[in-house]
Amino acid sequence: MIELKGLAKTYTISKQPVHAVRTLDLTIPDGQFVSIVGHSGSGKSTLLSMMGGLARPDTGSVTIDGVDIWGFDDRSRSRLRNEKFGFIYQFASLMPTLTAAENVLLPTVFGKVRPRSEAVRLLERVGLGDKVFRYPSQLSGGEQQRVAIARAFINEPRIILADEPTGELDEETESSIMELLQEINRGVGVTIVMVTHSSELALRAGRRLRMKQGFVEEVQ
Repeated sequence: MIELKGLAKTYTISKQPVHAVRTLDLTIPDGQFVSIVGHSGSGKSTLLSMMGGLARPDTGSVTIDGVDIWGFDDRSRSRLRNEKFGFIYQFASLMPTLTAAENVLLPTVFGKVRPRSEAVRLLERVGLGDKVFRYPSQLSGGEQQRVAIARAFINEPRIILADEPTGELDEETESSIMELLQEINRGVGVTIVMVTHSSELALRAGRRLRMKQGFVEEVQ
């Protein structure tokens, strides 16, 4: 379970305070697929970064199974992040000199060693079993994003944080990526929190939230 209590974050831009997240309380049970929709600058990415231990909140706590991740030192928090979280971003950000399989295995450099066969299995699951040895330059944008999804699952995380995971894809590829995330959520029971600007995509999650000017509200 993820619990956010009193979470807040303010940035200073051109000497002016920007309240990205304002005193937020939120509970996300295990296995839930949550979408967070909102306009650019509404605080969605900042919220996701604090939830994943990447951006330190000004106030409040992020608790995973009863443990506040911001109570850890940097090394311990990095270890927890590598073990419990998988991250998917708008851009796949694959290493150009590594094959698809090698890119999938990259997070294991900092954690538990996994065999190449595990990377191959994940690539097969995302429909790229025939492109294990391809380099990013030999893959389409949608295929690169599928590699990024496989990479996010290599350490068997319990939580996936996805920040605009389909933002650079065409409509058909976007739909297939969403179907893949839904399938993984149902099949493995992993918790997924997805930030998107698209109300249509947000509807495909089991629970929908809307963020506006740093505040979050439930969407029925």
